[in-house]
Amino acid sequence: MVVVGAALAVGGFGLVGLLGASIEEGIEASANTQLADIASLAGAGQLPTRLAGSRGDTFAEVLDSSGGVVVASASLADPAQLSRVHPSLDGAVIPRLTSTSTPAEGDLYQRDGDDGPYLVVSRTVVAPTHGVLQKGPLTVYVAASLRPEGVTTGTVALALACGLPVLVIMVGALVWVLSGRALRPVEAIRAEVADISGRDLHRRVSEPLAGDEVASLARTMNAMLDRLESSASHQRRFVADASHELRSPLTVLQATLEVALTHPKDCAWDAVAGDALEEARRLQRLVEDLLVLARADEGTEAPRSQVVDLDEMILKEAGRLRPRSRVSLDLHRVSGGRVRGNPEQLSRVVQNLLDNAERHADSSVTVELSTSGRQVVLVVADDGPGIPVAYREQVFERFARLDEARSQHEGGTGLGLAIVKQIVEIHGGTIEVASSATGAKLVIGLPCLDGGDTSAGGAGVDGLPFSP
Repeated sequence: MVVVGAALAVGGFGLVGLLGASIEEGIEASANTQLADIASLAGAGQLPTRLAGSRGDTFAEVLDSSGGVVVASASLADPAQLSRVHPSLDGAVIPRLTSTSTPAEGDLYQRDGDDGPYLVVSRTVVAPTHGVLQKGPLTVYVAASLRPEGVTTGTVALALACGLPVLVIMVGALVWVLSGRALRPVEAIRAEVADISGRDLHRRVSEPLAGDEVASLARTMNAMLDRLESSASHQRRFVADASHELRSPLTVLQATLEVALTHPKDCAWDAVAGDALEEARRLQRLVEDLLVLARADEGTEAPRSQVVDLDEMILKEAGRLRPRSRVSLDLHRVSGGRVRGNPEQLSRVVQNLLDNAERHADSSVTVELSTSGRQVVLVVADDGPGIPVAYREQVFERFARLDEARSQHEGGTGLGLAIVKQIVEIHGGTIEVASSATGAKLVIGLPCLDGGDTSAGGAGVDGLPFSP
């Protein structure tokens, strides 16, 4: 409101200034008009014996070259010169307007007085020598009071000085009431959101019926609460599943050791050690997977700008899998493919895909690598039971298992494909479960380094299928 008051004050002062200038301009124009009329009469030799003022505060006189008064306004008490004006009851001016200097032709100057200041204009004309006029040039004077300007501007300034504070107070009160009414729904939304805690994220703020900005704000807040609730629910489910998965190998390990210690003489310690080692490895894999997902969620492992040859990476992971694989690996359709990214993360993608396919395949796993347009396409397919259409999105969720008992028995943690999806998306790629006549078929697309387009189905690595 201080700014509004200052703006109104500046505007008021500007208005008073413009009003005064306009009034003064009008008075000057009126005095010049009267001066032109009298000068025209003097030049034609038709001056009357007395001059009548156009208004009660405008006076005129005509002087000859010797300074004598030829004619003056009828209302002047002393026709020798312009007198200081003091209006009587009938509007006549009696006291004289004294002057210390005579204005030059065409000059304008102001004289201060009790009813002044006065605006005095003059003009010299050459008059004829006949009639009542004397020989020589004549000087015409017209004096107009500027008192109306002072009175008018003073009145307006006083009105503004008294009215502006009242106006500012009224505007302030109106703005306070209107803003309070307009912000009341916003305050209600704020209070509701502030009252929502982590335990009741299911609550939502009330949405106004009007489709204005406040309703848009309420919808935005509810959408944010939806995301928070979904994230919190996902986090709670993830923690519960992780706790359960961590407890399972620990329980098995603890039970195996307790049984062995209960009957130490009858125990086959080699078998106990083997079982304990297997559970420890399972626990290690689970912890490593959880660590990978945690780092991916935090964004602490952004892909490095490094060229990666996926075909070499596939060959390396296939060599790792060969000694323990129970199925054959077909690499005939693996051709060159180069991408840019984090080699450790991309190696984890290939490893998880091959492990998943080998775990569910009946007899063979097929790997394809090709460049299509601006993408490097990696396809891993197996001849196992496949993935039903209804579960093609679910398999990428964390701790997702279509066959709970089988997956746990075969060593799966339920995090492999979730990690693959996370890493692929970090690298700007896509992953999906494609339709296949037999088994499961996972297709990954990653941005190609060269942006080229080479034909798929090139010569396989070493020209031969890879089999155990």
